[in-house]
Formats: sequence, C-alpha cells, structure tokens
Amino acid sequence: MLGFDKIIPTEPQFKFMNLRKLMVFISIAFIFISISLLVFKGLNLGIDFKGGLLLEVKTKNTSISQIRSILNNNFNDVSIQEFGEKDVIIIRLQNNNEDTNIDTINLVKEVIDKNVVEYRRSEFVGPTISSELLFKGIQAITFSLIAILFYIWIRFEWQFGFGAVVALSHDVLITLGILSLLNIDFNLSTIAAILTIAGYSINDTVVIYDRIRENLRKYKKMDMINLFNLSINNTLSRTIITSLTTLCALFSLYFFGGDVIKSFAFTMIVGVIIGTYSSIFISIPTLLLFKFRPQED
Repeated sequence: MLGFDKIIPTEPQFKFMNLRKLMVFISIAFIFISISLLVFKGLNLGIDFKGGLLLEVKTKNTSISQIRSILNNNFNDVSIQEFGEKDVIIIRLQNNNEDTNIDTINLVKEVIDKNVVEYRRSEFVGPTISSELLFKGIQAITFSLIAILFYIWIRFEWQFGFGAVVALSHDVLITLGILSLLNIDFNLSTIAAILTIAGYSINDTVVIYDRIRENLRKYKKMDMINLFNLSINNTLSRTIITSLTTLCALFSLYFFGGDVIKSFAFTMIVGVIIGTYSSIFISIPTLLLFKFRPQED
C-alpha cells in the first residue's frame, strides 16, 4: 500500500523563496485588512468579556439540543454546555444591565417549563469582571509572544527569535481579523485557541530553523536563498503531514463536537492553516533581513 508520506516527493526541490516577495505583500495586505476590521468593526465579544447571566439547570424530560433550540428562538446571545453530569447544563445569556437580571431569569423560566428542568443557581458576570477577563486574555497572548521570543533567542540566535515573533504576530492578527469578519464569538475558549495556535506555529517554525542551522554548518558556501529552500524542502513532508492530521481532528471537532466548541475549533482550523503558511513564507524570509553571510539576491 502506498504510504501517506509518499504523497510528498522524497527529495522535493520547490523554490519557496522565489515567491517570498509576493507572499510577504499578500500577508501585509491581509494584516492591514485585519487591523482595519479590528479597529472599525471589532470582535464579537462573548458573554465572558461583555458580562451576562449564568444559569445552572438539571434537565428532566428533554435534551440539550431542545433547550438550545427554545432559547435561540427567544434570545440573541446564548451559550449552552454540559457541566459535569450529562443532565446538568450551564446556560449563559448576554445581559449588560444588572437591573434586568430578575426579569431575564423570569423570562427564561417562562420559555422553559419547570417540569422540563430544575433550576439550581444563577450568577451575574458584571462589566468589571468581564473587562478584567478581556485584559487578562490580552496579557496572556502578549506575554506568550515575549516568552517565545526569549526562548528562541536562547535556543538559536536573536535573529531567529525576531523572525518567529513576526510570524506569530502575523498569525494572531490575521486570525483575529477573520474572526471579526465572520462575526465569530470571541470568548475564553478563543483565547485558549490562539495560545494553542502560537504553540503549534512556533513548533513548526523551530523544526525548520533547526534544519537551517544544521545546513549553515554543513553547506558553508551555499547562498542563503538556496539554503533556505533546501531546509524547507528537507522538512516539508513533516510539515504537511502534521498539518493535515491536525486539521482532520479539528474538522471532526467542528462538525461533530457541538456548538460549545465550534468557535474554538474554527479558530484552531484558521490558525493551523495560517501558521503552516507563515512558518514557510514569513518566518524564513524575515531572516533575509539579517545578512548571515554575503549573498546575491
């Protein structure tokens, strides 16, 4: 049987760096569009970051999908997920006005009969807490980029660290731009997805960087562009197979995992695709800004 790894040529010789200027131009255009979307349209912040009402209920004679259908017909922003046991669920409702909490709870009880569910507790996520969560989320992303820069600097050289952070910033900005464009919920699970994307992307980038460093010692007279092409081709099979297997799992989560993790799965799908692209066409060309050895372009 033909192995999956045989889909990629044994010794590929693709000239990736010949496309670097075009790809960098396209990436800059997408970054500009993403920043414009974030500034003028913004993100569709979920309940975690806008505040809202949380209800814990125990189902009796109905399913989660039926409750979700009922609530979606009566409320604009609803999030439902299992909580511990299969018949216990958490309902999150968008509500920025503390004075209407009782009214909102009463409205929920009107649309979902007490014979169908047992109401256990209710909590309100206020604007102060939600703003703090948003700030902490931004902090987590920023500090992760700084930590990655420091790690790559120690693991390789500062030039590699700069290239890695440029690529990661590219991934995060374009992913956020797509979330804004498609109006996907931005919540705590989305923050987790972005941090996961950063880890995935840097892992792919480090594999190529390590091969570049090996080839720098092995081919001391090879010009940088050919050396970069060689290094990318050396790791191309690993890069594509890893990305495809990861995407298979993520698409399964997106289509069969339910509404609760759809925003997480979608963010991961977008991030893996962009991260794979940036590992080749952003992090590597960025190294050409630093003349490791004389070359002709």
